[in-house]
Amino acid sequence: MGVGKTTVGELLAERLGSTFRDTDADIVAAEGREIAEIFVDDGEPRFRALERQAVRAAVAGHPGVLALGGGAILDAGTRELLAGHTVVYLSMDVEEAVKRTGLNAARPLLAVNPRKQWRELMEARRPLYTEAARVVVATDGRTPEEVAAAVLDALELKEA
Repeated sequence: MGVGKTTVGELLAERLGSTFRDTDADIVAAEGREIAEIFVDDGEPRFRALERQAVRAAVAGHPGVLALGGGAILDAGTRELLAGHTVVYLSMDVEEAVKRTGLNAARPLLAVNPRKQWRELMEARRPLYTEAARVVVATDGRTPEEVAAAVLDALELKEA
């Protein structure tokens, strides 16, 4: 959350001469409401089902750069689906998360005691991110442009 998946993904797509797609944006467009509203109105299980569908459709139909929501990795089917693709884990520590997002209430999984919840989420997710990723790129203290350049370097890719 707040690591810059969308911003960095858009920059990468531009630099690679490719297209960009964000599964969170796909969900918002399909549902006609924000993710926080889906969590509140329908609950996390419903959101995760929508997320699984969005990821499957995007992986099957989008040849460019794809950003997945932070919790998408929790689904075993999604992890299997990603196994044949180049996956980049954009990492960040809690202090950087606070700077970037303020760990605000607009993020439903961080509504109560956000620092503690962020740490717990990351403890659960980090091993899954690391397992799925070809490379890990730290975003702490870097601009989106610097992160995009670091991703290209780590993957040994050249700009288009």
